[in-house]
Amino acid sequence: MAEIHSILKQYWGYDSFRPLQEDIINAILEGNDSLALMPTGGGKSLCYQVPAMAKDGLCLVVSPLIALMKDQVENLRRKGITAFAVYSGMSRKEVINTFKVASESNCKFLYVSPERLESTLFKEYLPGLGVNLIAVDEAHCISQWGYDFRPPYLRIAALREELPHVTMLALTASATPEVQKDICEKLEFQNHQIFRQSFERANLSYSVFKVDSKINKIIEVLRKVNGTSIVYCKSRKRTKELSELLQLQQISSDYYHAGLAQEERSKRQEAWINNKTRVIVCTNAFGMGIDKPDVRTVIHADVPDCLENYYQEAGRGGRDGKTSYAVLLYDDRDIHELEKLADLRFPSLEDIRNVYQSIANYLQIPFGSGEGDYYDFDLSDFLKKFKLVGHTTLYSLKSLEQENLLTFNEQVFNLSTVVFTTDKNQLRNIENENVKLDNTIKTLLRAYEGIFDQPTSISEKMMAGLLKTDYEEVKKQLQLLHKMGIIEYQPQKDTPQLFLSINRIKAEDVRIDMAAYIKRKEQFQRRMKQMLEFVDGNTACRSQVIGFYFGDEKIKACGICDNCLRQKASILSKEEFETLHHRIINLIKLEPLHTKDLLLKLNGVKKEKAWKVIEFLQAENKISVNKTGLVSLN
Repeated sequence: MAEIHSILKQYWGYDSFRPLQEDIINAILEGNDSLALMPTGGGKSLCYQVPAMAKDGLCLVVSPLIALMKDQVENLRRKGITAFAVYSGMSRKEVINTFKVASESNCKFLYVSPERLESTLFKEYLPGLGVNLIAVDEAHCISQWGYDFRPPYLRIAALREELPHVTMLALTASATPEVQKDICEKLEFQNHQIFRQSFERANLSYSVFKVDSKINKIIEVLRKVNGTSIVYCKSRKRTKELSELLQLQQISSDYYHAGLAQEERSKRQEAWINNKTRVIVCTNAFGMGIDKPDVRTVIHADVPDCLENYYQEAGRGGRDGKTSYAVLLYDDRDIHELEKLADLRFPSLEDIRNVYQSIANYLQIPFGSGEGDYYDFDLSDFLKKFKLVGHTTLYSLKSLEQENLLTFNEQVFNLSTVVFTTDKNQLRNIENENVKLDNTIKTLLRAYEGIFDQPTSISEKMMAGLLKTDYEEVKKQLQLLHKMGIIEYQPQKDTPQLFLSINRIKAEDVRIDMAAYIKRKEQFQRRMKQMLEFVDGNTACRSQVIGFYFGDEKIKACGICDNCLRQKASILSKEEFETLHHRIINLIKLEPLHTKDLLLKLNGVKKEKAWKVIEFLQAENKISVNKTGLVSLN
């Protein structure tokens, strides 16, 4: 067994592990099932990647996030580590080839989506994969009492029967004590350990503001706090509107949501990451797998539906350890909408059956067929043709998914793939027959290693550059080679996908476990109530409220959230506070002062009171205090 520190250094270039990583890795190497609660960007992946590299065999990673699976595979391959992924949208032949190569090569990581676990192909190849570890990412999805329950995750426990002696690691960024307990039970953990990083973010200042004009407050915050920002909205339409309003104020911004073409999403994301765009206004489709350390503000223009989502989204600020601000804005309408959200999120059985029947008609799926098939699914067109309400339809789709009838994935993007279906000897015959085709073949072989063995992602644009031709000509050549039986060419897909988990049934036969359905609704209502209390009516330290929600009761009062600052200010009378506020501003308006000189000039004022006002003004970004203690006006 290889030494974990040398593996860390060799493949990732780090000299030491982050807090908890080494403890988790050692627990896995000792054969203990483990649950790891670590924030996004906290280095979760290394917790299974390092021990998998230390052992013989392959690590099976179960993940619902296709984009993250692809990113992980690419990152591992760049390090010289063999990794593959099987996910929705792949053809049967692509899946077979991937499983075959993974079982016959020195593959170290195989990423699979949860719906693949009970497929005949997966079960056929599983015994030959040599699995040394099972890593379950986004493990909260297994719990009915979590915020994102996904029934396919319940199939993971069945792996225990096939792989009884294989250690399992479950990972999630956020889970309440109730959900933690449920994860361990559902995954049939024995003698397990739970590792939990503190939910405390000492450098992140949480603030909640009730406002009349959200855009005015957003502009105010962005002008007070320099640097990169994320603004979260609930609707796609609103992302565009807010971004355009910010642009009118000469604030560099763009918008992002799942309805944009993949190429456009990637372009906007890259521009923001590379600081060409300062503000990205987005839905919650943005952010997964993005680890930009210097985000100074995360602004929620709408109230999230639970503290789990809020914590994860707000937590994308300040990962470099510098002071950052999480700002949540609301008005009376937000409160009213949240109060009635539970009824929207849990549609009637009649509505669910109607949506199921409409899907079958739209996709023309006959009774008793469709199991295991993927369908391109244009949601906008579907809603228009069947005159359905958007919210009701989306939540009906979610309910159908939770009853394991289908899966809807709105963010599917598969790059073009090519695999050769002929041998190298036959390729020589083409050389004399068609110069263009010969050049295309040679370029494919030079540019993409392993293209003979398995479907390989390619870029038609890059090919066009290498061949000194245009994009359409490359596609034409690839399509011709496909028709000739020389390659299998799958052009890129950028359309939402609907996966049928079982054969189509009659709409009247669609059943809902009403007891579980009602309990999930009640659980959702409790989470909504806690979110509402966080927003409107809570005077405790925001960091402590979040920590207590997740069962972390060791968090100290942060001192920098809006509630803590108000409490500090309340030690002073309103008159004292106002007087000190104006004296400090007027003193440093003349010239910047060191804190000791400023305190001297505030003759007769207790240091504790002076410091409380200074801290308040600093948190409100009205003044700055540098490392040397120099206080200046912003």
